[in-house]
Amino acid sequence: MFTTRPTLQGTFGMVSSTHWLASQSAMAVLEGGGNAYDAAVAAGFVLHVVEPHLNGPAGEVPILLAPADGPVRVLCGQGPAPAGATVEHYTSLGLDLVPGTGPLAAAVPGAFDAWMVLLRDYGTRRLRDVLGYAVGYAERGHPPVEGLVRTVAAVRELFTTEWTSSAAVHLPGGRPPAEGSLVRNPALAATWRRVIAEAEAAGEGRETQIEAARRVWREGFVADALSDAAARPTRDSSGGRHAGTLTGDDLAAFGATYEEPVSHDWNGWTVCKPGGWSQGPAFLQQLALLPDDPAEPPYGSPAYVHRLIEGSKLAMADREAWYGDADGPGTVPVGALLAGPYNAARRKLIGDEASYTLRPGGPEGREPRLGAGVRTAAVRGRAPAEATAPGTGEPTTAHSDGATTRADGTTRGDTCHLDVVDRWGNMVAATPSGGWLQSNPVVPTLGFPLGTRLQMAWLEPGLPNSLTPGRRPRTTLSPSIALRDGEPVLAFGTPGGDQQDQWQVHFFLAVALRRPVRGGLDLQGAIDAPNWHQDGFPSSFHPRGMRPGGVTVESRIGAEVIGELRRRGHHVTVGGPWTEGRLCAVARDPRTGILSAGANPRGAQGYAAGR
Repeated sequence: MFTTRPTLQGTFGMVSSTHWLASQSAMAVLEGGGNAYDAAVAAGFVLHVVEPHLNGPAGEVPILLAPADGPVRVLCGQGPAPAGATVEHYTSLGLDLVPGTGPLAAAVPGAFDAWMVLLRDYGTRRLRDVLGYAVGYAERGHPPVEGLVRTVAAVRELFTTEWTSSAAVHLPGGRPPAEGSLVRNPALAATWRRVIAEAEAAGEGRETQIEAARRVWREGFVADALSDAAARPTRDSSGGRHAGTLTGDDLAAFGATYEEPVSHDWNGWTVCKPGGWSQGPAFLQQLALLPDDPAEPPYGSPAYVHRLIEGSKLAMADREAWYGDADGPGTVPVGALLAGPYNAARRKLIGDEASYTLRPGGPEGREPRLGAGVRTAAVRGRAPAEATAPGTGEPTTAHSDGATTRADGTTRGDTCHLDVVDRWGNMVAATPSGGWLQSNPVVPTLGFPLGTRLQMAWLEPGLPNSLTPGRRPRTTLSPSIALRDGEPVLAFGTPGGDQQDQWQVHFFLAVALRRPVRGGLDLQGAIDAPNWHQDGFPSSFHPRGMRPGGVTVESRIGAEVIGELRRRGHHVTVGGPWTEGRLCAVARDPRTGILSAGANPRGAQGYAAGR
């Protein structure tokens, strides 16, 4: 089968990420004797530098890790809402949605602490060793990718008139970075150099220095600068100027935590995902909704695509009604949502025609609740201007009216992903996001902005995903690890916001249902396969629109599939041939020790490396 690239195979180590510099930096760590976790941390910080329009240090990251000698774990780097982030406070400002930009949308940053905890508990390298790659690219420069150039150009007016600290970093000489130039961020390099210096001054031990770096972030100069930035009134997507709610106390109180993954057994596989504070279980629900015979209907047929679209609608409807951090971990009825009888009943709702309504179920006889915000999103979704553009997920600077940005400066960002497996069998999958350069003004002394993850919470009390101090906003970030016979064999994920757990399902089924290559999983073929997504549920991102019956497909999916979907009533948007998804994947065969990797060709920046 033709693929854009080969599925890499070897025995030493494999990396896949959304940027080649991150992949190669991680590979350099492996070559230097580090393990998968050291490599992942190094790659994560490089992604902050080379994809600042897609993630940043003050964003968030869920991490799935599968140690060679232990069970799969989730490391949660999703910070909660600050203590002052109450529904009453936001509605008193005349808001009915959390803004999509500005400090009011900032949750407690979680990414930095999660990377530090991973390095402390599972890594072997020192802080200086893993941060050195990011420091080098921030200080000496890196060639900008097309998406970075396009994003900075889209927010140029906002930066020059309002967010002037961002202009100082991202508009050198008053212009967006040019392709073929070098992009530098000396303020970010200085921040990491100071963190390293203060950490090393705390003592000689590796763990001592990592703990000191955590304190610098949570209670030292970084925390001071972030809390000062949050308190500064800033123009946001509401059109007004608002201060945020994040304080030094919020930063000091947060620490990344470990959790058990949610998992589901399907056709000899066990797939592990983050819990109901993410949308990860929606992937598992889509598997549970499949027919008992996974070969029926045939892979890639119009009936196959229709069934997956309709199953996705049911899973995402349940996401709206049940997912969140409602009363802390463990309160989302994930077990009931994945139960056989529940899904057998839900499966009967899938007919031959496209459905247009949001249909959450009632697990354990409970009554689903959709808030007024969800109903409003459905009304918004009927307007053509709210249709989702091909290939979008977490924000893209393109809007459906053809403009690259709205008049208020709002843009929609995106996300990164990375996977690593080492020669000892350790495996990690992580999806860093948030803290985009277009989300908040750059903090001048730090070189990066706050994030905007609170935009995912509703300003209506009593919902699983209501804005509530101390609770995590339900995130779209959703890395994956899959096992066979209890052994981790596959780590994968993609950027894409609400589409992450659609594109990942399609990739996983392509791996599981199609023939292998060279005796191993056909990762690259599954990544390259034509992809699609549906939009019949409220977007997690401001302004929270939806498109009932809307489906976006890559043109490569073929005229027969497109025609049959339309005949069944789907509102099909045909995108370009390579517009849907940015998947990464690594794998390990426990029988032979052979490692493999593939990376997404879409967007011309994802790469795998290994030997």
